[in-house]
Amino acid sequence: MPTLTRPEGTRPQDLNLSRRGLAGAVFGGYAVYALSADAQPITTDAVGLVTETVQFPVEDRFIPAFLARPDARGRFPTVIVISEVFGVHEYIRDVCRRLAKLGYVALAPDFFVRAGDPSGISDFNEIRRIVSQSSEAQVNGDLRGALAYLKGQRFSDSRKLAICGFCWGGAVAWLACEQMSEFKAGAAWYGRLTPPKPGDFLGEPDRNWPLQRAAALKAPVLGLYGGKDQGIPLSDVELMRQALAASGKSRSELVVFPNAQHGFHADYRASYDAAAAADGWARMLAHFARNGVAPKAYKPG
Repeated sequence: MPTLTRPEGTRPQDLNLSRRGLAGAVFGGYAVYALSADAQPITTDAVGLVTETVQFPVEDRFIPAFLARPDARGRFPTVIVISEVFGVHEYIRDVCRRLAKLGYVALAPDFFVRAGDPSGISDFNEIRRIVSQSSEAQVNGDLRGALAYLKGQRFSDSRKLAICGFCWGGAVAWLACEQMSEFKAGAAWYGRLTPPKPGDFLGEPDRNWPLQRAAALKAPVLGLYGGKDQGIPLSDVELMRQALAASGKSRSELVVFPNAQHGFHADYRASYDAAAAADGWARMLAHFARNGVAPKAYKPG
């Protein structure tokens, strides 16, 4: 049984993928590379929701995005959901439905659409190729397009915007809150904080990472990390804490779940930790509420 996973994605030796598991990934819409054969993912229905794939324009093309929202009149607080390296697969869509059931608009853009769909790929070198083509400038442009799209929708309250991201998307969530004033709060689930070594995956010298821009943080971020994460050492978490304190960013917080691995919220992966995932989810909702991004019906747990 695998015990550890990594921020760049679970490696084959970490998995116990049977033919049944692989088939479940393909036909159930979960990322083929990371699905555990023993997984029992949370499934959230769409009753009372509007769910659809939408498109919004950016500089070079239209970007598809999965949208989930309450099937009701009015404007709702909104969360942009940023995927892992595996793209907008069923886990990310379910996260959006979970948020919509609570009274949020949730939008998950496909940042990798120009290069391919990593969710159905079992070769991690090919996944790396796809993901590495999404530059920081491109991601920021796509986020700007998503914000413009949401601002033009009658169902989205553009005064109440948050962002959350997982793994690759966790770093994007940090950086978005460091560079964009539209967000009122962010949640980064095990997002990398420091640059990879030159030559490693996403180790290009012109790529920014959250620790480098901590002093510029414009919205408070809740960082959620696993104590047994092989790829994000606790020393990096402590460096980020120190950087935030030195910059007076007292509304941000980093929480470590000592026994959790990387990917502990991902209920389709072997790294899933139900207790840490539920605790982190409740903390995220409370963090959004403290910073003015909560549905009217929100009640602290």
